[in-house]
Amino acid sequence: MDPILRRGVAATLVAAAVVGFAACTSSGSRTEPQAVRTVAAVAPPTMAEVKPRDYPGVHNVVAFHDGFYSGSVPEGDAGFDAVAGMGVKTIISVDGAEPEVAYAKARGIRYIHLPIGYNGFDETRRLELVRATRDAMKDGPVFIHCHHGKHRSAGAAAAVAASLGWAEPAAMVERMKVSGTAPSYKGLYACAANAGVLGEEVIDAVHADFPEVFHPAGFVKAMVEIDEVFDHLQAIEKAGWKVPADHPDLVPVAEAGRLADLFRLSAEDGKAKRQPADFRDGLSHSAAAAQNIEDMLAAGSPDAAKLSERFKLVSASCKDCHVKYRDGTR
Repeated sequence: MDPILRRGVAATLVAAAVVGFAACTSSGSRTEPQAVRTVAAVAPPTMAEVKPRDYPGVHNVVAFHDGFYSGSVPEGDAGFDAVAGMGVKTIISVDGAEPEVAYAKARGIRYIHLPIGYNGFDETRRLELVRATRDAMKDGPVFIHCHHGKHRSAGAAAAVAASLGWAEPAAMVERMKVSGTAPSYKGLYACAANAGVLGEEVIDAVHADFPEVFHPAGFVKAMVEIDEVFDHLQAIEKAGWKVPADHPDLVPVAEAGRLADLFRLSAEDGKAKRQPADFRDGLSHSAAAAQNIEDMLAAGSPDAAKLSERFKLVSASCKDCHVKYRDGTR
């Protein structure tokens, strides 16, 4: 990272600490609970379908087993009504954002929050996802989602289905393609392709006390992670927006997705929302620019000049933010 940008990020960290961003302390849902409501039944997707389904407020819904669906985060009453209408009794979120638990509870749906990354997930998380899904399926259909419903939720659903012996790993890899998982997300594909069937005794040994909301780390830690991702993306940019020869573990599209998530989650933090509008706008603009980088990389034919242009927008936003808030806290 260039010295100016590194100093900018560091100054932002100091400013964030001074204005009280030491940790995220909010709890529960962001929405007040509603009265229990009855919703109309909707036809859920089936394993025979080779295209995702869209419903009001929820998109890219694909079946990975009878009664086990992957898709986007439900949006408001319409999205949760659609999920409830499919008969879903449990929602598992693998996204980093805090779930809208109250919307689910208002429809008699349980939420489980087990976030994963764009590069895949470790064996511990696989076991947790498998146990959570197996147990929840006893109560009824399960819906697993990330933000867009194309990448992380599909990878998790595929690995779970293969781990429970519902289908061969190769078949689940094909279901990920139906969801639209980009080929660049090799870590997610590997999680599905390498998922062997787990014995009941192995699954039973996993703790079953899963959170409905996994509270993210503090704002300051998010800034530290953003610093790290900037370094990674600079190396990727120097390699022509491809995997650097001296850093083969870096996946360009995954790093861009990670950056977009970090900015998005930071902007959604309750404490960030209490800051001046230009502070929040800067985070939102950076999230949009990083998302654009991810989308371009996922498309498979990146334009290096345009990618670098978007990356400069993110860098400029960081510099503007640190100048304003560093000077304001001295």
